[in-house]
Amino acid sequence: MTDTTAADRFAQAWRDNRSYLVDLAYRMLGDVGEAQDVVQEAFTRLSRTADGEVEDARGWLTVVTSRLCLDQIRSARSRHELVHDAAVHEAAVTLAGVGAVDPADRVTLDDEVRAALLLVLERLGPAERVAFVLHDVFHTPFDDIADVLGRPAATCRQLARRARRKIAESPLRPHEVADAEHREVTETFIRACTNGDLDALLSVLHPQAWGSVDLGPDSPVRPHVNRGADDVARTLVRYWGAGATMVAHPLRARPVVLAYRGRRLFALIELTVEDNLVTAIQVTAPTTR
Repeated sequence: MTDTTAADRFAQAWRDNRSYLVDLAYRMLGDVGEAQDVVQEAFTRLSRTADGEVEDARGWLTVVTSRLCLDQIRSARSRHELVHDAAVHEAAVTLAGVGAVDPADRVTLDDEVRAALLLVLERLGPAERVAFVLHDVFHTPFDDIADVLGRPAATCRQLARRARRKIAESPLRPHEVADAEHREVTETFIRACTNGDLDALLSVLHPQAWGSVDLGPDSPVRPHVNRGADDVARTLVRYWGAGATMVAHPLRARPVVLAYRGRRLFALIELTVEDNLVTAIQVTAPTTR
């Protein structure tokens, strides 16, 4: 990818797919920094391909990212790096929704967010984890998962079924996987915010959408409300766009976005979705931790 046309295609692939891939990798690895690194490596490999070699950038990047995650999961298993601390487990159970947690408290628990995801996924073998996340969360066909894992589609189907059973039997049970409507809207919302794409963001906002920002009880600034799609969109892009990494909350069915600055969680964004449009956005971003 050396000429201008190839460079433009690479830039477009980055804008269209980076947020999707980070979300995918985060759900497999449970760490936003590791997810960013894996996706960066996938794009580095894309940049080394010959012009015209990759016809479907998203499909190619999904396979590469998933395989890199699979290698990392296996490596982590060999180093015994998964979380087992009982105190963290208790906090993670609360975070996942088993107990009642105020968003202002939940957004400060970035370590527990990671722990909660890992505590669910550690019960799965590497191939089970990849099959479950790709199929049950991202609705990837088993024929495509077979290409990632290098196993027959029927085997991948069995892996996902086994993963579902293990998760159902786990003491920590995630909320139901978000439905396709919510996933699509959330994905568009994240991509539009991180790319600073006002038009794309407006396409998923209801004309009368409103948004509120709560900086927490220790902030001297009272919660502020924006009204109307244009005002909400411009505020989102200004404060939660460039420089932020966003992923869907891994353990909640209702659309909730975790916003990271660098590798630290700094805001939780809850979306209300009706008829494929976001009607309300509630941002919790405590100023102290």
